[in-house]
Amino acid sequence: MHILVLHSDVPPDAPADEQDTLIAAEAVAEALQSRGHSVTQTPFRPDVRALKKMLGRERPDVVFNLVESVFGAGIYSSLAPAMLARLGVPYTGGTAAHFAATTDKPFAKNLLRAAGLPTPDWSVPPDWTSLAEDRTYIVKSADEDSSVGLDDDCIVKGVDVRARAEESTRHFGGRWFAESYVDGREFNIGVLQEKDGPRILPMAEMTFEEWPSDKPRIVGYTAKWADGSFDYNKTVRRFGVETDEPRLAGTLIDLCRRTWALFELTGYARIDFRVTEADEPLILEINPNPGIAPDAGFAAAGARAGLSYAELIERIVMAPLP
Repeated sequence: MHILVLHSDVPPDAPADEQDTLIAAEAVAEALQSRGHSVTQTPFRPDVRALKKMLGRERPDVVFNLVESVFGAGIYSSLAPAMLARLGVPYTGGTAAHFAATTDKPFAKNLLRAAGLPTPDWSVPPDWTSLAEDRTYIVKSADEDSSVGLDDDCIVKGVDVRARAEESTRHFGGRWFAESYVDGREFNIGVLQEKDGPRILPMAEMTFEEWPSDKPRIVGYTAKWADGSFDYNKTVRRFGVETDEPRLAGTLIDLCRRTWALFELTGYARIDFRVTEADEPLILEINPNPGIAPDAGFAAAGARAGLSYAELIERIVMAPLP
């Protein structure tokens, strides 16, 4: 097959989370070439005429969509699948509707709550309804991923939520909201579409090794992107909950399947959880097209399942094809 790897148009001075898209694009291209496919890479630009012309020239059998941001913002990530669908070109991963529904995190939480799926309480501006002044919250972006704006100071009491949200808006732009902070265990679980339905990959727990007692237990921006930092080195991915704690694993698997069905996800996704001291999993976020670089959690889960990186990438390519 001829596969077009379409990725974000990343400038040379872009931050590490955006540069990661280029690393993933190169790795995906090499993986597919190793499986005998012809591959072309190109950046996405939101110009219908240019995209149509380029697709006419390349004539790909499928597009591997790695567009995580447009104009440097994740909120516009739905543009690429929307335009590809409009042009009738098969592409990997989530649809425009998936990105629209899940990139808006408070909206996604509303859908989860309406479907009876557990998610932490939250509050949004400008009214900040149900915000409790003495409760602990994490102030996070309502429409960006990659842990943008998450640092040790994003965990605040309700009385300080407004100030933190306003500061984050000034610094990063966009919308910010408050979610009840669950000081518990964190699981990032990959789900892969296969012919007989979604496959739950081995479930990874993010552990906080040698973590100071006064330091918030979060996988913040530094933990994800500052290679060599304390946060980066001491947030460690662990597998084994399926054998060590089968009851908890069963609950997580059930919630992953129900979430996949609720959002009608396609291709591949990652669902993030926090687990309370009472072993109650709460859904934090749903990520269509999660990071797919070789060192990312999705690839690690695939390897744990016995899939080489090239096999994993090829399975993602085959999902949208009849």
